Amino acid sequence: MKLEGKVAVVTGGSRGVGRAICLAFAREGADLVVNYATRPEKAEEVVKEIEGMGRRAVAVKADVATPEGAQAVVDRAVQDLGRIDVLVNNAGFTRPGMLHKMSEEDWDAVVAIHLKGPWLCIKAASRHMMEQGSGSIINVTSVAGVVGTVGQINYSAAKGGVIALTKSAARELARYGIRVNCISLGIVETDMTEKIRTDPKLSEIYMRRILLGRFAKPEDIAPAFVFFASEDSRYITGQLLSVDGGYGMT
Repeated sequence: MKLEGKVAVVTGGSRGVGRAICLAFAREGADLVVNYATRPEKAEEVVKEIEGMGRRAVAVKADVATPEGAQAVVDRAVQDLGRIDVLVNNAGFTRPGMLHKMSEEDWDAVVAIHLKGPWLCIKAASRHMMEQGSGSIINVTSVAGVVGTVGQINYSAAKGGVIALTKSAARELARYGIRVNCISLGIVETDMTEKIRTDPKLSEIYMRRILLGRFAKPEDIAPAFVFFASEDSRYITGQLLSVDGGYGMT
């Protein structure tokens, strides 16, 4: 197993993409901290699935867009599971709106969870990884942060910032044996993309942009996270990998 003996923290790990990442990591031997903000029953379901594979897991409620929340998630990994080897910054939500109508509150909320949150989690986790002399940090961005999108300028700006955050963190942390990479996702079948996938007009527009001709399932993208978490990517850092069905190509 590629992640035997490793401890991973996945923010937003109770549903959708985060859930798929947690289960993929557990299948490869990792113990997990499953972070969530709402719906504790979903997080506990993931924990039970992980434990059913013979791995350890703990659900941690925390708002990782706050210093206290980010620190709490990392602290639970170290206290309950002994260390932290992998951090996946996946938590997020959207508040769409055209730029001239968007409120400052909606801008701040989305930028906080998608950009400030990863910075805070990296800041907290990297201290432990520095002491270990190893670690893998995986940030989640979106095709929206690469090519932009209409009606989500807050989300696009934050996700673009995640790419720059990744590259800067990779430069700072490489000397400690810590790798920092970024995975760009397209349209994945989750609660967050339900409007796009179920609205016939929107679905047609987006489908024309996806070279492979279908929306991704969470299980389609999980192997890329296993790759960056494992020793298979031991000589890769500061990189952006697009797992988007070719969306970013069009």
